[in-house]
Amino acid sequence: MSSFKEKKMDIHTRLMSRYNQVPEWWFWSIMVINIGLTIFACEYYNDQLQLPWWGVVLACVIAFVFTLPIGIITAITNQVYGYISMTQAITFLQDFKLGHYMKIPPRTMFMAQVVGTLIAGFVYLGTAWWLMETIPDICDKASDVWTCPGDHVFYDASVIWGLIGPRKIFGNQGTYGAVNWFFLVGAIAPLLVWLAARAFPNQHWIRLINMPILIGACGSMPPATAVNYTTWIIVGFLSGYVVYNYRPDLWQRHNYVLSGALDAGLAFMGVLLYMCLESENIEIDWWGNNLDGCPYASCPQPRGMLSEACPIIS
Repeated sequence: MSSFKEKKMDIHTRLMSRYNQVPEWWFWSIMVINIGLTIFACEYYNDQLQLPWWGVVLACVIAFVFTLPIGIITAITNQVYGYISMTQAITFLQDFKLGHYMKIPPRTMFMAQVVGTLIAGFVYLGTAWWLMETIPDICDKASDVWTCPGDHVFYDASVIWGLIGPRKIFGNQGTYGAVNWFFLVGAIAPLLVWLAARAFPNQHWIRLINMPILIGACGSMPPATAVNYTTWIIVGFLSGYVVYNYRPDLWQRHNYVLSGALDAGLAFMGVLLYMCLESENIEIDWWGNNLDGCPYASCPQPRGMLSEACPIIS
């Protein structure tokens, strides 16, 4: 809103200023209603949720304070350093930014967000309920496909940072204390790129290296595996370098459509494979299903402990 009041406006803001803006009280009303309902649910279902009312208030305060600086970091690095509240806020703003560039009326975007969120809530709840009732051993190691890696990572992180404590994992009482040195590596890495760009000014490709993106991308691992990263690198190189440099006309017309098509195709194929194969207990054994390609990937036991499914180091 403040950008509309500035004297110098870019072309997108100037065109969007013709539409009626979303009143701020719409946002405040939704925020107050949602906070009230969340506190009510936490107090009424306290035995199940185990989150006191002040925990909800604390989460809201953290989101209020950190959304703006994290939004700036996200705009530069495309990485969200936070979770839940900040992630949802940044995603919400990204949708509005995309609609801003596409010249969609703000009130139409707002209603699409509200209606879409309401529909998604019922769809997600119904889908999760249906999967838990129909798929045996879901989110269990006994399952071949439905292992829920994202949920396991979220649960493990909650145990590490909440129940056990980081000192017993990454501190002087833990096994992974050396990981802390990578904070120093991450702080020095952008400086090395800057020095290299100054030392070799004619090598313009050095300026294109963005260490926060390269390092932050590894934050998806786990649950992402080497198969995911290999696919991302191949598609990104072909689209962002080969097609962009040799067929820029095709890149301008089809790159955005390709991105959306890949996302939609993945979702549709996930549902189709489950309906046609998984629900009929039909399994396909090929190298693409071997996500890690490493026999030690599922053997996290300490040295000296033997397991039938794990190889023995001689």
